[in-house]
Amino acid sequence: MTEEFQDKGFATRAVRVGHRRTPEGEQSEPIFPTSSFTFESAEQAAARFAGDEPGNIYSRFTNPTVRTFQERLAALEGGESCVATSSGMSAILSTMMGLLEAGDHVVSSMSIFGTTRVLFDKYLSKFGISTDYVRLSDLEDWKQAIKPETKILFLETPSNPLNEIADLEALSALAKANDCLLVVDNCFCTPALQQPMKFGADIVVHSATKYIDGQGRCIGGAVVGDAELVGEQVYGFLRTAGPTMSPFNAWTFIKGLETLDLRMKAHSASALELAQWLEQQPAVSKVFYAGLPSHPQHELAKKQQSAFGGIIAFEIRGGQADAWTMINALEWLSITANLGDSKTTITHPATTTHGRLSDEDKALAGISDGMLRISVGLENVDDIKADLARGFAAL
Repeated sequence: MTEEFQDKGFATRAVRVGHRRTPEGEQSEPIFPTSSFTFESAEQAAARFAGDEPGNIYSRFTNPTVRTFQERLAALEGGESCVATSSGMSAILSTMMGLLEAGDHVVSSMSIFGTTRVLFDKYLSKFGISTDYVRLSDLEDWKQAIKPETKILFLETPSNPLNEIADLEALSALAKANDCLLVVDNCFCTPALQQPMKFGADIVVHSATKYIDGQGRCIGGAVVGDAELVGEQVYGFLRTAGPTMSPFNAWTFIKGLETLDLRMKAHSASALELAQWLEQQPAVSKVFYAGLPSHPQHELAKKQQSAFGGIIAFEIRGGQADAWTMINALEWLSITANLGDSKTTITHPATTTHGRLSDEDKALAGISDGMLRISVGLENVDDIKADLARGFAAL
């Protein structure tokens, strides 16, 4: 982070960090849609490629627009370095490939995005990296799963879609005691609501596709951490393998960061009101939202988060048939598995986001056939309730 913004507030950093004005004097950050960059001399080219002189080389790994996004997100998360990637999944892949080798072991929460589990089980295993899964909030489970070859503890908090909360300080202490790295997916909260490094996390990963964009326009991801682990090792994988964020997408995410603080507060306020309303519906057997006092980790969420986010999961008493009936009766809520949009979305996790898991793994992760997940958007919350009421009336 540039020194002039080190003592500034979150909203100021979200608007200002990373922009170096060109001689044109632009107010908005420019997009640099170029594959390569020229050099003043053969000597300068050699110095850039050797790493002796900073500067742009090739947009696979150096681009001014992408760099602005990286510096800004690092400043918001409290990290030294950020590596922007082509998607949230490529952010996780880059972290694992940059930091692990054959024979290493990962302990992961079982309450993670279904595709992340497929990545661990189907693809990382091909390279001799094994993974064991534990209950997110059970510290003893984590302790028992750690082996001498364990290198990373991986989790999402809040979890997808149950809003389960991990005790970050306890897991950080456990990781340090066992010479492991604590890697936290902060997609649901973003740094506007939660900054895991303040509680001891070593690395934070993001799907920028979600709330960082905020309007469902672009695909991207990011890894934030220190100058050595992220700035050298994860960056080294990206430089070589090339899961690179495009300059246009980076510019879109820069614009998303400018309004992130305001949007996350609005999403959280509407989600809390909607979760309270859902608890009163006869067809609903359970609501999963950390902002509710009924949530088992409500107090922990209050400690780690400034608000509770925009994701709600709830169970319909009639199982999959009634869950699908409700979805199909809605008039305007978007049926899509994406989240973090200004438009409210709804999905059936057991057959979409977690559909590639076995029935046994779904049960272990708490994904029931009657569960629905809502990503609460920025519409009027009474209108959201009215459309959901149409769904309940169809049951």
